Amino acid sequence: MGTSENSDDGRKKVQKKPQPHNPGPKRVVRVERAIGGLEAYNIKITFQDAKTFFNVTPLPAPSVHPEILTVQSAADAVDEATERTEPEDSVITDFAFALFRSLGYTHRPLVACGPDELEFLSCGEKKSAALDLSIIDHNSNDIILVVQEDKQLPATAAIAAFQDMNSRRRLGGLEPLDSKVIPGIIMAGTFPTFFKIHVTQELNSGVMTGTLPDAPTVVTGHVPVIPRPNRKLSEGMKCLDNRLAILQCYEAFKQFIV
Repeated sequence: MGTSENSDDGRKKVQKKPQPHNPGPKRVVRVERAIGGLEAYNIKITFQDAKTFFNVTPLPAPSVHPEILTVQSAADAVDEATERTEPEDSVITDFAFALFRSLGYTHRPLVACGPDELEFLSCGEKKSAALDLSIIDHNSNDIILVVQEDKQLPATAAIAAFQDMNSRRRLGGLEPLDSKVIPGIIMAGTFPTFFKIHVTQELNSGVMTGTLPDAPTVVTGHVPVIPRPNRKLSEGMKCLDNRLAILQCYEAFKQFIV
């Protein structure tokens, strides 16, 4: 496990990949394109309603300060993140770090890190999967959440995390996992889409060797239901009614993280 030190702003840095959050992300080519896209590996996405996806009803109340849910002016960071969605901006990542902290996603030993890249094997070659943000369990050093700031399913980040997890298990004398469901989030501005990415050894072997797996990999997803769905990208979490619905989904999704 790497050494740690405190940065000037008090945020703890862990000297390992992925690196702790810092502004000015280093971008890499999105690997879905590099490895041929989801279709090349028989990955299919099925969207579910909230009850099916979260397996809880009604959705829980978000564990945030009440002011966030009731005071429009309390969301300056939400406004800024919604209005600035260019890929090179780190404001959305900054917003996500603050959001995860306020929702209780990050606490010892769970640490938010990123942006960075994670090496993995694809078609017999080493490639890099972009990690705009991730949460790492420092008890095991496993990546337990992958987040992307665009509209692409973070499947390759999940596959890279799976390879990394099993590589360290082998080094520690443990049997590699046959499969793992890795949670993922796409953030388009401040509007999230939630995923449970089921990575199997068959899928992983297909990616490593560049062959099509026989069995399809089904990724389940959920899009939060908001009052004005056609305006979800422009409004995001700026409007109070949207904010409540989205934060309830984040609260329900937390069961897969912590």
